[in-house]
Amino acid sequence: MTDHAGLVRRLGVADAVVIGLGSMIGAGVFSAFAPAAAAAGGGLLIGLAIAAVVAYCNATSSAQLAAQYPTSGGTYVYGRERLGDWWGFLAGWGFVIGKTASCAAMALTFAAYTVPPAWQRPTAVAAVLVLAAVNYRGITRTARLTRVIVVVVLLALAVVVAAALLGGQAGPDDAAPLWSPGAAGPYGVLQSAGLLFFAFAGYARIATLGEEVRDPERTIPRSIVIALAVAVAVYALVAVTVLLALGPERLAVSRAPLADAVAVGSWGWALPVVAVGGAAATLGALLALIAGVGRTTLAMARQADLPRWVAAVHPRHQVPHRAEITVAVVVCLLVLTTDLRGAIGFSSFGVLLYYLVANLSAFTQPPDQRRFPRWLQVLGAAGCLLLVATLPWQAVLAGLAVFAVGIAYRLARLAGPGT
Repeated sequence: MTDHAGLVRRLGVADAVVIGLGSMIGAGVFSAFAPAAAAAGGGLLIGLAIAAVVAYCNATSSAQLAAQYPTSGGTYVYGRERLGDWWGFLAGWGFVIGKTASCAAMALTFAAYTVPPAWQRPTAVAAVLVLAAVNYRGITRTARLTRVIVVVVLLALAVVVAAALLGGQAGPDDAAPLWSPGAAGPYGVLQSAGLLFFAFAGYARIATLGEEVRDPERTIPRSIVIALAVAVAVYALVAVTVLLALGPERLAVSRAPLADAVAVGSWGWALPVVAVGGAAATLGALLALIAGVGRTTLAMARQADLPRWVAAVHPRHQVPHRAEITVAVVVCLLVLTTDLRGAIGFSSFGVLLYYLVANLSAFTQPPDQRRFPRWLQVLGAAGCLLLVATLPWQAVLAGLAVFAVGIAYRLARLAGPGT
């Protein structure tokens, strides 16, 4: 085994789009609408639009950077190359901690759809271990399984929309209050946007796989934009559907919004379809999350920003196997100790700061490396800062504390012998 061997370029546009969709759809549709409704009521649709705009700005920055730096690590690499080592470290640390929390949330969501409460944490651990084993066998297996999962999820969502609109109680009169934030006001709308941004961050998985796609200058930008556009369309359709079926107040307290939207109508037979779709969606997100976090961990370990022994690529399967095993162990510990709903705000904090660095990095690229205008990076950076500032205070404090731990670790490493 070699510590710094390169990964193999095996993925085309379709594979990369599928991995991005697998990361986004599971995270957003089945877990983010309820807390967003609690923050903004019907104004979550405005929040969704704001989150989509910020995500598009971030996506164009990531696409532009990934075309120039087609290697594992995403914004960790871009920040180091364009802004300096510390900026890269902060981006990588934010991604790793935020997405590790997302892994735990997805595992727990999967368990909530499939087993009784007493079995949920052991089942979530088992899901993490099984999917880590799939990733260990190679990235092409990851892409194949993700493709199957995405198809199952989209079919399940189609059934949900039909059941809620055709078999439910929703009608044209229910659409009137949809866009109103009520007492939440602008702050609540912005907070919902920050929480819903959690659902859009999956396209980063495409950039972190930059060392494994064919023709990266063409494949990565196209894949990121296509995956994000499809996800926005799906989110908008499902958000309107659940709001029509449940109303903002009931949606805000729902633990399973899609199941509840189906249950209020006459298509009771569709409830098992929702359960299958929820399980498949969260598995797809978890599969892609483990792959993405593992590769950013690999990139950081290569530069000693994480322990160097993690920077190993398996000689047969061509995956960062030590990084993925480490991620799986940490996620299992979180599954056994953390709360599902609190992970969304914490994840958004880390990932928004990650994209702040991406926008700043893309802003510095020279004209011959640019694919998008600079004002998009300015808007993206401003949007990231605004959404971070409006997240729940508990998430902000927890995020600041974990960032402080990461900074202390790097300072101690730099002060050690041989650095």
